[in-house]
Amino acid sequence: MLAILYAHAVAALVAPVLVQRWGRHAFYGLALVPLGSLPWVAMNWPGRGEQTVHVQWVPELSMDITFRFDALAAIMSVLVLAVGALVLFYCAEYFHHHDGHTERRLPSFAAELVAFSGAMFGLVISDNMLMLYLFWELTTVLSFLLVGHYAERATSRRAATQALLVTTAGGLAMLVGIIMLGELSGTYRLSELVEAPPTGLIASVAVVLVLIGAVSKSALVPFHFWLPGAMAAPTPVSAYLHAAAMVKAGVYLVARLAPGFADSPAWRPIIVTLGLGTMLLAGWRAVREYDLKLILAFGTVSQLGLITLMVGVGGRDVMLAGLAMLCAHAMFKAALFMVVGIIDHATGTRDIRRLAWLGDRHRPLLIVAVCATASMAALPPFLGFVAKEADLATLAESAALGSTAYWVVGGVVFGSVFTTIYSLRFIYGAFARKGRTEPSQRVTEMHHPPITFLVPPAILALAGLVFGVWPSGLDDVLDDYSGTLPGGGDYHLALWHGVNVPLLLSILVLAAGVVAFFARNRLRRARLGYLPLGNADRIYDSVIRGTDVFAVRLTALTQRGSIPATQAVILSTLVLLPTVMLVLGARNRPELKLWDSPLQAVVALIILAAAISATVLRNRLAAVLVVGVTGYGCGAIFVFHGAPDLALTQFLVETLTLVIFVLVLRTLPAEADQGNINRHRLPRLALSLAVGATVSTLAVFAMAARTTRPIADLLPDAAYYRGQGSNTVNVLLVDIRAWDTMGEISVLLVAATGVASMVFRNRRFGSAPRVPRDLRDAGQPDIGRIPVLPTSPAVGDITWLRGSELRDPRYRSLVLEVATRIIFPLIMVLSFYFFFAGHNTPGGGFAGGLTAGLALVLRYLAGGRFELGEALPVDAGKVLGVGLALSAGTAVTSLFLGAPVLSSAVFEFDVPVLGHIKLVTALFFDLGVYLIVVGLVLDVLRSLGARVDVEMAQQNQAARR
Repeated sequence: MLAILYAHAVAALVAPVLVQRWGRHAFYGLALVPLGSLPWVAMNWPGRGEQTVHVQWVPELSMDITFRFDALAAIMSVLVLAVGALVLFYCAEYFHHHDGHTERRLPSFAAELVAFSGAMFGLVISDNMLMLYLFWELTTVLSFLLVGHYAERATSRRAATQALLVTTAGGLAMLVGIIMLGELSGTYRLSELVEAPPTGLIASVAVVLVLIGAVSKSALVPFHFWLPGAMAAPTPVSAYLHAAAMVKAGVYLVARLAPGFADSPAWRPIIVTLGLGTMLLAGWRAVREYDLKLILAFGTVSQLGLITLMVGVGGRDVMLAGLAMLCAHAMFKAALFMVVGIIDHATGTRDIRRLAWLGDRHRPLLIVAVCATASMAALPPFLGFVAKEADLATLAESAALGSTAYWVVGGVVFGSVFTTIYSLRFIYGAFARKGRTEPSQRVTEMHHPPITFLVPPAILALAGLVFGVWPSGLDDVLDDYSGTLPGGGDYHLALWHGVNVPLLLSILVLAAGVVAFFARNRLRRARLGYLPLGNADRIYDSVIRGTDVFAVRLTALTQRGSIPATQAVILSTLVLLPTVMLVLGARNRPELKLWDSPLQAVVALIILAAAISATVLRNRLAAVLVVGVTGYGCGAIFVFHGAPDLALTQFLVETLTLVIFVLVLRTLPAEADQGNINRHRLPRLALSLAVGATVSTLAVFAMAARTTRPIADLLPDAAYYRGQGSNTVNVLLVDIRAWDTMGEISVLLVAATGVASMVFRNRRFGSAPRVPRDLRDAGQPDIGRIPVLPTSPAVGDITWLRGSELRDPRYRSLVLEVATRIIFPLIMVLSFYFFFAGHNTPGGGFAGGLTAGLALVLRYLAGGRFELGEALPVDAGKVLGVGLALSAGTAVTSLFLGAPVLSSAVFEFDVPVLGHIKLVTALFFDLGVYLIVVGLVLDVLRSLGARVDVEMAQQNQAARR
């Protein structure tokens, strides 16, 4: 199972390269990936047993990777992989005559289609519900990309967005239901949940939420409208995602949960109501369409309602019939979508009003279409007939439906009449002569596609015929799963059960459908062409517009562009909510201890004095400096409490923050306006005092709430014996709590990119400007082509920093340049020491990166923006990207080695001169942190430093003019 997933992942990665090299012919090679996976499925067919794979991943979050290959997973795997292989084979001819824009997007299309095949396989074999949800959403994202393949078309963009919003909303509801079920039952394993399903009101609510996700994915009412809209996608996407794969994910989930939850109070009413309603509504819509793909799309929605009804009712016989219809539908509907693609390819239209005599002009295509359509219309001897007879027979005898069984059968019969009508409409509309004496213009001008184009749909249509004649082979396979459900056991798939009620109902359906089709003109004159059912697509548009309007009005109310107002709302929330909960909740009596030593009291007084000074100073720079004093004071408190690592980080962060503040303050007036200071002074004072009091009170009560041994007492031993390091703080960051660090550095990278993008406004990427080789060259490639100042006379005979040669002499300092030339290498050595020694002594990647960042700051302050490029002539974005890739790569490597994600390994060896060395693999994760911090500082210096320098120089030049 893992090998199949890895094969699809590798194929998705190399697919763009193959398509770039071989063009559309690369699809033939890519088709071998799902095709080559089928022998493994066949050789490991579970029968009545199963295979499992378990990889421990994040056990604390119950996100272990657990795959289970049982009978249902095997059935779905065959559909996913077999149809996937045929669709990829079909793509090679489908994209033969497409325009250049489409061909340019073929590499990504191929990768997405192969990745989708792997994601669907991962979905059907996942036994952990959280992992199933990950694959579920992966298919959602990939379907969004595939449906929006023709990105230049507004219809494609709208259809992709619509499918994404609807299925993602349903998926989020399903995630809530999964968590509720997992917490109620104490397990997230699907197999264990189905064996011992939880009961009660909360369980019923959870089941409903999971069903919302399933019905939205399978396009049941009221979420049915997104699938016809998704027909804007290329036809191979429709044949795969919307006939055999993605839309079957919801059906699969219903079938998987039915053995445990079919008797849940909310389950069966939802399944029966939505299944029948979808079958009838979509069937009615299908008989009114003129686009061949829309006829099939609404027909797909209709039959998805029937299949969901069958697999969700409960009981062995009904499940067997439902799985038979699922297989039959995948075969004939994928084949028919491919037929439509060939028609569109050959004639340039899918409108049945523009097609006449196509059957005479292309007999092989007609034969394939007739075979697939016959199965869809449930004509013998095709599998569609066998499955439909099984549906009618098992529903009528279903003990789960009780007295409502005959009403349900009546609804299925009525819906099947629509199936017959739109089947005839499809064949007649696409291939008939329609009373014309000659072919239509589109058919006259058509080109004949190669025979290889017909191979995939022909194989699927032939499969429907083979299994219709020989249904016992399919019966044995499907019974491996349906046999696990209680009840029944007498029914078996067969082409002929004798003259019985289901056969008579099938004849009735076919007769009524044929009569209705040929009497369609009379029915239209009788005003039966319209029913006031509403338009779900318009309702969707209204909801989206309403949401946009609500969001704009809410944003206008809450985000008024005033930073003080926004801060006031945030801080008021911080005061009110915790205070109310503290007053209403249980709490322990705190024991106050103001200080451990007089030095702490002295530092506290200094912090207090600096804080008060910051509120009264008008000079912005002075206010920033005294705010910095409060930060350095906190660092001193850390030192007194024996936390040198925190103190070191606090000092470094505070220093770097001061530099950033100074860079920003250059563009602001030196002093704040007195009117702004006095405005709302008392409310600000009251809010600041309330925030300080709230935070202090919460800290006191939080410490008093501890009733057992603090976890901090256990961390030193855990760090040394589990993380192989003596520095508890660093081991926490890169090993024990590495997931937190991974999230934090990701947020840090996003924030850095966002800030730099807002400052640059147009071209965000690029390295800092460097000194030109020819100082007379006034052009620079980066940061908006910075105009170079005239070369200034040397302050001395020796050039200490190259960048300072292009700096205005008024801003140069020989002392600072000399000191920088001497100190910079020492700071970098200290940075490397912090990095390498951080696992056992104060330091680490974060502290080392901050130290290196301060070294870059020093070079910038001493030599200007050109010296920054000389110090590190690398694009900051690349440094950030390499750092994140290195940290993430460490996580993935652990997983590939069979260890938990981000777990550390230790290597010990002896080196001449250096002696015995112990290397922990967490060092590579820490190296990623180091590079991200360096990249962040470089990004800040480029944007708030060099970029602002350019704008200020341009403003000064304009002022002189």
